[in-house]
Parts: sequence; C-alpha cells; structure tokens
Amino acid sequence: MSSKPHAAILCSPGLGHLIPVLELAKRLVTHRNLTVTIFAIPSPTSKAESELLKAATTPKFCDIVELPPPDISGFVGPDAAVVTLLAVMMREVRPAFRSAILGMKPPFRPTVLIVDLFSTESLSIGDELGIPKYVFIACNAWFLALTLYVRVLDKEVEGEYVDQTEPLRIPGCKPVRPEDVVDPMLDRTDQQYLEYVRIGSNFPKSDGILINTWEDLQHETLDAFREERLLGGVAKVPVYPIGPLTRPVQSGGSAGPKEEGLFNWLDKQPSESVIFVSLGSGGTVSFEQMTEMAWGLELSQQRFIWVVRPPSDSADASFFTSDGDNDASTYLPKGFLTRTRDIGLVVPLWVPQVDILSHPSIGGFWSHCGWNSTIESITNGVPMIVWPLYAEQRLNATLLTEELGVAVRSKVLPLKKVVGREEIEGMVRKIMVDRDGQAIRGRVKELKLSAAKALSVAGSSYNALSQISGGNQSKC
Repeated sequence: MSSKPHAAILCSPGLGHLIPVLELAKRLVTHRNLTVTIFAIPSPTSKAESELLKAATTPKFCDIVELPPPDISGFVGPDAAVVTLLAVMMREVRPAFRSAILGMKPPFRPTVLIVDLFSTESLSIGDELGIPKYVFIACNAWFLALTLYVRVLDKEVEGEYVDQTEPLRIPGCKPVRPEDVVDPMLDRTDQQYLEYVRIGSNFPKSDGILINTWEDLQHETLDAFREERLLGGVAKVPVYPIGPLTRPVQSGGSAGPKEEGLFNWLDKQPSESVIFVSLGSGGTVSFEQMTEMAWGLELSQQRFIWVVRPPSDSADASFFTSDGDNDASTYLPKGFLTRTRDIGLVVPLWVPQVDILSHPSIGGFWSHCGWNSTIESITNGVPMIVWPLYAEQRLNATLLTEELGVAVRSKVLPLKKVVGREEIEGMVRKIMVDRDGQAIRGRVKELKLSAAKALSVAGSSYNALSQISGGNQSKC
C-alpha cells in the first residue's frame, strides 16, 4: 500500500473560506504530490457553496468529507456576529472532525493537518496523531500581523481600540489606524473579540502558518515575521507566503444562457472599457447607497457590469444566505435600467467573477476588497475602487490604496455615511480613463507579473510550498 503523504484540511463555512482552501488543495496535489481530504461544513442556505464542493469532486482532485453542522443555538444569541458564529461552530464540530480523522485507518490516515483561521482549536488533533500541523490564513500578511499581535495589544491598550487617538503600533509593520481595525476589535465587550484574541493566541501552537500572499507584494511585513525582535518572537513559528491562490478561469463548457449572454456582450466592448461592480458573495448596501451607486455609474458614462443584491442595512447580510429572488427593477432608480441598457448590464446575485476579471474588456473593479477578490483583481492586472463592508476589509482597503497603490477609495468609509453620486462618478472615471489614474493602472500591471513570477518554478511561493512538511517524510 502506498505511503503517499496525505493532508487533511479543515475548512469553516463561507464561500470566501472555501475557495482558497480548494485552491490550496489543488496546489498540494499538483505541486507536492499529496493526497488531500477537505473536511467542510457546507452552508445549507448557499447554493454556490454546494456547487463548488460538487465541482471539486468532478474531475476528482481531492476527497470532500462534509461534516454535519453542529447545533450552536445554546451557545450564541440571536444577534451574534459572523465571527462568533463561525468560531463557535468550528469549536463544536471538533468532536465530529476528530472522530472522522481517527476513523481513517493507516495507510489512509492523514500525515499532515491544515486548519483554517476559525479552526485553530483542532490543532491539538495533530498533536494527538503526532503529525505536523499548520494554520492556513486566506488573507494578507498585515491581517496576520494584527491577529497575532492582538493578544499583546489586549494587555497594552486601555479602552476601545476605535477610541484611540494614535495608530496601533505593530513591530516591523505599518501601524493600524483605529478606524481600520477588523470587525472583532470594534467592541471589546463582544464575544467575537474574545474569540479573535483566542484565535491569534493559538497560531504559535502550530508548526507553521501558510498565508495567501507572496513575497514581493508584502516583503516588509513578511520580513518582520522572520525577525525575533519584531514579530518572529510573537509568531514563534515560520510563516510561508504561498500565494496568490486564486480560482482558475473556467473557459467554456458549463456556461448557462445568462453567462453566455454576458460574455457575448463583453466580447463586443473595447479593451479595458468596462468596470465590473461586485461587492462579494456576502456583501450588501442600503437602499439609499444603492441609489447613489446607480447614479454615479450613469454619470460616469463608463460601460459597466453590476452584480446586484437586494439592499439591506446590514453590510454582511448575505454571508450565510447568498441566494434568493432578485428583481433589480424594484430597488434601482426609476428608469435606470432603460437609460443604461446600451452601456451596462445589471446581473442578479452572482457571476463567474474570475472569468470576468480576466476578460480583456474589463478595465476596473469596484470591489468590497475581500482578499480573494483583491488577489483575483491584481493577478489580472485590474485596478480597483475599494468599498470595504465588513471583516478585515477596511485593513485591505488601506493596504491597497496607501501601500500598494492599486486602488482608490471614498473620502469617508461607506459604512459611516452614504457616498454621493458625484464622488462615485469621480472614482469610476479615475481608475478607468482619467490621466491621474495612470499610475494606478500601471502599478497593478506590475504586480500581475510579480504574482506570476512567485508561482512559477523556483519562484518565492513555489519554494515556500516546497518547505512544508508532508508528515511521513521531512519534505515530500
């Protein structure tokens, strides 16, 4: 019987978590010749998640084990934050995951364990089995720095982080402005904050941290993890930048009538003339903001594809329920669809995002700047309007606009006040056609080449993945 190394990957619910885990699995299979089993808790309300899991087994590149969703109603209140729900869910699923792993008899039992951000309490199962164990972070290195360092900030900072008058200092990293902190840090009395501190405290219990970024993109922050006097002494384990892990383009094959019509329209548009507007699988905006978005697009006179969801006052309203009925004419400005029918397409709920971003007619991306969407945009050389809604997206927005220089953003956070149509018109025109957006358009094309180089043979991310132990050999 073969003693081929076998990786078990535990993944929390949510399309944004599942996509990079599937891509990591593919890389381990193709680049490292590992067998991979993904243990997932599918969201019962997300058709997209179910389809993604199904696609992973046809053609089969890894095994998928669906763990039954635990009943967490006794542990969380009706208004619990998404971070709390995910953390509690992954804690309560641990016995089922452990049973499933221990039920896999040698030689099929995993030789290496990989858990995601919300699953760190299952690292101890790796200890029980005596196998290497890693944490996979599907975000950027600045987010990882903050998450690791929050246990230090928890002791040093008095009062709420958002009330601080000075940026939060992290050794070797760009300081974090109080208004940019991740959602769990907005209220230190909320359970999600306690869960977040615990998550960061668990990282050093692993044998290493895999992160979906690459050396050239964030070299200063990554260097800080290698310095004992900076973040190395906090992390205590190696950090492996193995990204960008992004979905491949699904050329042809399974396109339905809606997608076919969309790409036929795109094929007729000039090069880099269309802005793609999509606020992620879980993001929503208010009715008033959606009205201003529509007018801003119309006033910009730029071609567009806009993926719309029914408006909501909760920014992450679609996180667990990303499907549903959708008649855009009921919540877009009267006459908008008619007036813009020659220059734009409004599409309900979902489109194949990577296929669109890779199309030569796309010249800009108006995004919630979730990290999956961000690296999909960068790897296709597409500049962004960033519109942070929840989670770590405010941090991402600052990274993209101020450090990487590949995006523009509104003067005030969209969550604090409605962004008006004139400002929206200006942002759209800046990344699409205005002269003062040339540097942004040029910079993102440079990073596209840098990403491809990192993944190529002997590139930095290729080499980083090669350093990860497969378990039954020192390196496999």
